[in-house]
Amino acid sequence: MGLLAFAKELKTNKYIYLMIAPVLLYYAIFHYGPMYGAIIAFKDFTPAVGIWGSPWSGFGHFTDFFNGIYFWRILKNTILISVYELVFGFPAPILLALLLNELRSAVFKRTVQTITYMPHFISLVVICGILKDFTSSGGIITLMYEWISGRNLGESLLLQPEMFRTIFVSSGIYQQIGWGTIIYLAALTGIDMEQYEAARMDGANRFRQMIHITLPGILPTVVIMLILNLGQMLSVGFEKIILLYSPITYETADVISSYVYRIGLQDFNYSLSAAVGLFNSVINFILVILANAISRKLNDTSLW
Repeated sequence: MGLLAFAKELKTNKYIYLMIAPVLLYYAIFHYGPMYGAIIAFKDFTPAVGIWGSPWSGFGHFTDFFNGIYFWRILKNTILISVYELVFGFPAPILLALLLNELRSAVFKRTVQTITYMPHFISLVVICGILKDFTSSGGIITLMYEWISGRNLGESLLLQPEMFRTIFVSSGIYQQIGWGTIIYLAALTGIDMEQYEAARMDGANRFRQMIHITLPGILPTVVIMLILNLGQMLSVGFEKIILLYSPITYETADVISSYVYRIGLQDFNYSLSAAVGLFNSVINFILVILANAISRKLNDTSLW
């Protein structure tokens, strides 16, 4: 009976399933298919003999990673950068969306939206190139920092280990803040306007309307986005890290993803890099489960 019902469903909505087929195929080929390769994390993988021909090592590579001299450094850097992005980067598009929602001039609102959207479409390589120029010894950001701090660096600001996280997180906010407002602006359109009219009749000013109507109205969307962000908390993008860091700043810039890149593609230690990557994925999976469970417990909003 189940198979008959499924066949009938496919026949009735065949065009809808046909539309979703490329997406499912994409995830099957490029996301679920490669999971088979995670087995090399438990083997001493040698490309010459292949995955199944390589001898098993058990949890040896995980032990090597946990006991390695760089474990606490890269874990600390990954957590700190992720927390900074969550604390400063996550609320930024929410605040911008709230501010845009309060604008009465449609022309000015569209102008601000267009300007803030633009950095998202600029190549990451270009963004990092601009950052390197602006933070060079004579760059505008370096000169402003020297003027404010009273220090004379005489070199790039990116070569200062204590400044790397600030530059990384703030540049990420600059690039994604506008794009991130799209989903919150969409959520704002779903709020019943009669609530605002009732609040105005009760004497509530615009600030109180925002606190008691706007924020509760977009809270489910905020919670869902927070859960998704927590699920990527330890997945600090290695592309930007690699484009910006240097051996001088490894102390504060080296994260799990950049470490995996170095030991996997530069040192050709595929098994260890797979073990580190698998460890990272497991932690992210646990964070998603916990965040979803806590959210469902507190406010009945969850991904599943």
